Amino acid sequence: MLQAGIVGLPNVGKSTLFNALTAQEAALAANYPFATIEPNVGVVAVPDERLGVLERMNNAQKTVPATVEFVDIAGLVRGASKGEGLGNQFLANIRETDAVIQVVRCFEDENIVHVEGSVDPVRDIETIQIELALADLQSLEKRRDKAQRTAKSGDKDAKRDLEIMEKIIPVLEEGRPARSVSLSDDEATIVKGWFLISTKPTIYAANVDEAGLQDPDSNPHVRIVREHAAKEKAEVVLICAKLEAELVALEEVERVEFLAGLGVNSSGVDKLIKAAYKMLGLMSFLTAGEKEVRAWTIPVGTKAPQAAGVIHSDIERGFIRAEIISYDDLVRLGSEKAAREAGLTRLEGKEYVMQEGDVVNFRFNV
Repeated sequence: MLQAGIVGLPNVGKSTLFNALTAQEAALAANYPFATIEPNVGVVAVPDERLGVLERMNNAQKTVPATVEFVDIAGLVRGASKGEGLGNQFLANIRETDAVIQVVRCFEDENIVHVEGSVDPVRDIETIQIELALADLQSLEKRRDKAQRTAKSGDKDAKRDLEIMEKIIPVLEEGRPARSVSLSDDEATIVKGWFLISTKPTIYAANVDEAGLQDPDSNPHVRIVREHAAKEKAEVVLICAKLEAELVALEEVERVEFLAGLGVNSSGVDKLIKAAYKMLGLMSFLTAGEKEVRAWTIPVGTKAPQAAGVIHSDIERGFIRAEIISYDDLVRLGSEKAAREAGLTRLEGKEYVMQEGDVVNFRFNV
């Protein structure tokens, strides 16, 4: 399963957010650095309003959502790339994830100590970016030394790799992430095999207080995080981790009512889960019947037989056709029967690329 790592400086709300994401007090949330040492891992349901609609339509016995995995990683401090704090462990943990959610403190509270002594979200973002860039720089310099020796013998792959490194290394030396370098598709594929930390897609989770949640435009910290993210073409999701962790104890109806009372139409955690799912390059197709309504996770671009294999390898092996109705058409017409009569059920073959929200019945023979 693909993982999104939750990172940030110590004491910015990472573990509190993780508790809210996983709906349990799994992570020790404490007011001191390195409260998290071993990374906590949680499998989280992806919010999907479509499942409830299909459940009622089919009078289904159970509903199974798609899931995404989050990892709460130890807080990073300056010098992590040289082993400061828990730097080596932090870098090893984040290297194993597929995407990064950086929690950035965007609230003032004199009772919660900031490791740098003041609240400055762009400084915090750059602190982590610099440490990740320096770690990648060390890795690439070792790789470059080896490639230079190999290139002397006329090795074309080594020469190609050196050319790519010469694009990336100057950027890392400036403390900027490798993902900010423009690469061709072929070059990006090669770089992916180098497992650089700073190439990972990133979401900034702007952690605000309740006032910041109700009126984010008045929060100067949120404004500068959005400006910084725009330069990187990164997404910003507004959260109030403390509030979200408290909402865990409420029933769904109570949560909605409480958020509505704050003038907020949906949970920041729900938005963050959906954003992480999308950032990981994942999507859902749906199956629906009386026994079960389920969202199945596949990478964007998956063809029908491979999607069938997610349900069972036998279905992929004996794949004949995929009978597909778009979710919107199904809901608009009220039943599969009505969709068929309206000519909106499609039979797709082995080359069909699955689309988000396809409601599928696979035909197979083994």
